[in-house]
Amino acid sequence: MHYMHFNPIFSRDNFHALYLSAEWLCPIIFLAYISQGIHAPYDETDALLLLTAQRKKKVETGNGIIINLLQLCTLPLWPINKQLARKINCRLGYSISSQLVALLEWWSGTECTLYTDPESYKLYGKENAIVVLNHNFEIDFMTGWTFCERFGVLGSSKVLAKKELSFVPVIGWMWYFLEIVFCKRKWEEDRKTVVQSLRNLQDYPEKFWFLLHCEGTRFTEKKHKISMEVAEKKGLPKLKYHLLPRTKGFCVTVQNLRGTVTAVYDSTLNFRNNEMPTLLGVLNGKKYHADLYVRRIPLDTIPEDESECAAWLHKLYQEKDEFQEHYRQTGRFPGPITNPPRQLWALLNWLFWVCLLVYPLCMLLLQLLLSGSTFTVVCTFVFCLAVSVGIRWMIGQTEIDKSSNYGNKDMQMNNN
Repeated sequence: MHYMHFNPIFSRDNFHALYLSAEWLCPIIFLAYISQGIHAPYDETDALLLLTAQRKKKVETGNGIIINLLQLCTLPLWPINKQLARKINCRLGYSISSQLVALLEWWSGTECTLYTDPESYKLYGKENAIVVLNHNFEIDFMTGWTFCERFGVLGSSKVLAKKELSFVPVIGWMWYFLEIVFCKRKWEEDRKTVVQSLRNLQDYPEKFWFLLHCEGTRFTEKKHKISMEVAEKKGLPKLKYHLLPRTKGFCVTVQNLRGTVTAVYDSTLNFRNNEMPTLLGVLNGKKYHADLYVRRIPLDTIPEDESECAAWLHKLYQEKDEFQEHYRQTGRFPGPITNPPRQLWALLNWLFWVCLLVYPLCMLLLQLLLSGSTFTVVCTFVFCLAVSVGIRWMIGQTEIDKSSNYGNKDMQMNNN
């Protein structure tokens, strides 16, 4: 699985930045940005609403909006053939999300080594599953998506997302048609909505993975300190590399997907050489090497009682902590190694949109620059510079040290 950071205007690094700031990629940057709060639905970045307001008009162009319009065209099909409409939307959704995977795998060349049991490996992509991911890295959401892509379930993968995102063009609208589970911050209000959304997946026609960051917010030293104070008060074992998991969302997900989902994939991620990969790093073409340890746990071995299920999840995170300690000591996770191959579809889809949208844009810019008008040339240069600087600023807001204060506040009161 895999990861992601952006200096005089036309250096190699800035060529990458300028190229990636082209109109076709605006929805992708936006997608990468808001995904910081998507796999962790209760983790809000302060700049999210500002970004949504500022970028809303500009992202309503390019491939994302084209796909949104195609998804809209499937609405009349829903009452006639719901399952067919779902399958079409999975393919359309894949066309957006796979571009992030292509950035990671083909642009930056990030490699991934998978540690898992060979017998479990045979089942990946052939069954519905709940994927429990640790939340330590700036772009760990991309690892989850790459994991999905390697096993053919990226288009149908599900997450628990904040309700506000359902109104955002491109990603939010795409997720609406993919039946993503949206929720607010108040569990009393969310429970009924989340339960119904999960039950709607019981007849889903495609194999899907439901990705969860049970810690609820990204790991920082400050949040970890507060989380361990909560653990001490509750008499729970302390964790070294994780925050205490929030159990309610996991338990409700397990309860309502029994009979639909057959396993939980406990997934623990780390990077070689103690690197902390960033979004700007990937956009600049920096190569990382991710190691992902995945255990398949049959769902029928997880207790049905909510309190017992919560205790089971706490025990799972104690084991995840042990795996991280093993990695820090030895430089690897336990178990056999596999290297699932990259899929060409993500690259081909990426190249298709580049040819469709970037070439006309470049020709337009070239015509403007060759127009002979000094005013036009200056305006074009200022516009490109402003886009590049704006994207740098937006991505900077996703850095871990600028992440949400949600975990700092709420963990002091209630870890569930």
